[in-house]
Amino acid sequence: MINTKIYRAIYNLAEELLEADSKEDQARFDELYAELKAICEDNEGTDKDHPEQWETLADFTADLDQALVIYDKALAKATAINSKDHLSSIAFSMAELQLEMGEKEAAIESLKNAKVTANKIEDKEFKQEIDALLEKLLAQ
Repeated sequence: MINTKIYRAIYNLAEELLEADSKEDQARFDELYAELKAICEDNEGTDKDHPEQWETLADFTADLDQALVIYDKALAKATAINSKDHLSSIAFSMAELQLEMGEKEAAIESLKNAKVTANKIEDKEFKQEIDALLEKLLAQ
């Protein structure tokens, strides 16, 4: 379970990052991104380390290759705590990014992983989203 204080900080930073992005305020975005990155790095290897903070950092990482590295780190942390929700979400995000990068086969593998871990979660809409994208890619 993620520390409530950290969760709130990450959630608030994510909202502010979205706002800065929508206003095309790169300076503010960079400042907020640095704060989020610092939270991740400060908590790494402690009992406050959680895949959600790393997944959020990856979500806002502009360099796609770097974002995949961060998603891999989040995936490892989700695996360590056996968080099916995070495993599914991270794998799905990785698949979307891999598609954006033209890596269809890698995206299919990520979606297959997301589908397996999603079997244990309650979010039926998300499961359908995973299935739909996987079916679409396999049909191409």
